[in-house]
Amino acid sequence: MNRPWVARSLASLLAAAGVVLSGVQSVPRRTVIAAAAPPVARETLRVGMWTLWHDREVVVTPIGPDRKVVLRSCAGCATLTFAEPAHVKAEGDAVRLTAAGRTGSAKRLSLAGPVTLTAHGESVTLQNPATITAKAGALAIVVTLPVESYVERVVASESGPADSQESLKALAIVVRSFALHEAHGHADYDLCDSTHCQLLHWGKHSGHMGAAHAATLATAGETLWFHGERALAYFGKDCGGRTASPAEIWPHARPVPYMPSQPDRFCTADGGSEWAAEITRAELSAALAAHGLAAPGWQALSVARRGDSGRAVALKLDGHEIDAEEFRLAVGESLGWNRIPSTWFEVSRQGDHFEFHGRGWGHGVGLCQKGAAAMAAQGHTAREILRQYFPGAEADDEATGQSWRSLAGSGFVLESLDGADAAYIPDLDRALAEASERSGLNATAPFTVRAFVSTPAFREATLAPGWVAAFTEGNWIGTQPLRTLAARHLLAGTMRHEFLHALVELQAGPNAPLWLREGLVEVWSGPGAEINPPRGSKSTPAPSLSPDAVDSALAHASTEVASETAHRAAAWYTAQLLARYGRAQLLEWLRSGLPSGVAASLRQR
Repeated sequence: MNRPWVARSLASLLAAAGVVLSGVQSVPRRTVIAAAAPPVARETLRVGMWTLWHDREVVVTPIGPDRKVVLRSCAGCATLTFAEPAHVKAEGDAVRLTAAGRTGSAKRLSLAGPVTLTAHGESVTLQNPATITAKAGALAIVVTLPVESYVERVVASESGPADSQESLKALAIVVRSFALHEAHGHADYDLCDSTHCQLLHWGKHSGHMGAAHAATLATAGETLWFHGERALAYFGKDCGGRTASPAEIWPHARPVPYMPSQPDRFCTADGGSEWAAEITRAELSAALAAHGLAAPGWQALSVARRGDSGRAVALKLDGHEIDAEEFRLAVGESLGWNRIPSTWFEVSRQGDHFEFHGRGWGHGVGLCQKGAAAMAAQGHTAREILRQYFPGAEADDEATGQSWRSLAGSGFVLESLDGADAAYIPDLDRALAEASERSGLNATAPFTVRAFVSTPAFREATLAPGWVAAFTEGNWIGTQPLRTLAARHLLAGTMRHEFLHALVELQAGPNAPLWLREGLVEVWSGPGAEINPPRGSKSTPAPSLSPDAVDSALAHASTEVASETAHRAAAWYTAQLLARYGRAQLLEWLRSGLPSGVAASLRQR
């Protein structure tokens, strides 16, 4: 019915083109800044998507319950909504959009998700806003991500099977510091998604995302600082037994005392590993010529100079020198990153090919992921790992530069930037005791309660919607400032509620429905809650939502009203179960799952 309007609007909207952003270019070299980053905390980062693909066309498909794509072509232009896949193609420095049977051109398209983007055989669903521009016939897709979402995705992409929670927490702090404390040489976005910046896979990372999420949440807002200034931070896969200083890898890097070249006994705890490669002179000549490092025709290749770590700093080709890291990157981009994985090597010529023997993988500056994983396996904490690789630097709050304090309570540790929060420990003690008494549940290990210094800091760290006072994930609880909750007389109820969440989730099995978990918390959270409340009278109407619909509403509530409606329904169903079967039975079902038909019978009273 609306298709003619869509087609006419598309044509008129695209005629009012917006401002051009420059598009995808070849991968630039890493830029290391020579001064501390600006002290302004960032809430979001603009991340280049699929930056190594140089796509010329992408398909935008609407998803979700509304199945609509909303776009605009300039800041002041009206929005356009369409409900079918659209094709976006680069034509010079403009993008051509084909949708609803019509075509138009613009300099820039801004998309509001959720949408699925498909190109080069890959499909990715985005919930975050994105822009699409073009330059010289290639598309540039830029996604705006909350800082913590970006960190979580990179940690999931860059981590490996040997990592555990403490090494992932250290990595999260380094990833966040790298993203926020340094310029990365891109004109159109803050960071790319390749190893030039930090690798970011846009897929689900089903094997790593859960652990990455927990590590990111546990370190939310923390970055490296040195003597009151924001610190640079780098990481690599395997330092080979000795880290490198930045100047060994990037000639224009300024010396920093917290990233020296130093031995790393943790990296070689398993005996270490070496690598070897055999590459023909023709292959090397083509790679160096393609990257403008040397013209064809050279014959001899040797190490001209080494740094303190033993890595090659400069190589000699016949009579002139080239940068060793530039050589490694050129070979990696042309022939594969496994051919020359580090600059710590010896090289010799054997006929028409060169033999390389070396150790390590990556540049070797800063945190060694192999060594960090070994440290974590030996029981070292994230902070101890960071002190090993960044001696003298500390992980502090990005916005304030203050250190998080740990204050012990009965069954929990309170993390805070405000020493005055110690006054609230008795309130939290009572809240946890009440939660345990009402639920009959106890934790085997202390909970972590992180009290953020401001409401915006809490929102940015947890990505919780505006109506939420606190947030629980596993055994971690994040809260708005405790003084704010106390001033509004919300502290006792909020913390009792969150401790109940943590206790219930620790017991919940994989088959426990969300409405039961939320319902137990709601029923036991009230000021006069009973362990086994009486069954509701016939005058109490059943919710209009079925239990399955309540589950869906709880998971996808977009407004405070929708959330409250779903929680009230969950509480009603759970209260009926408690009255009929008692607390002990419900706790058993929480662990094992509800028997078939029990939930449906609740509506038949």
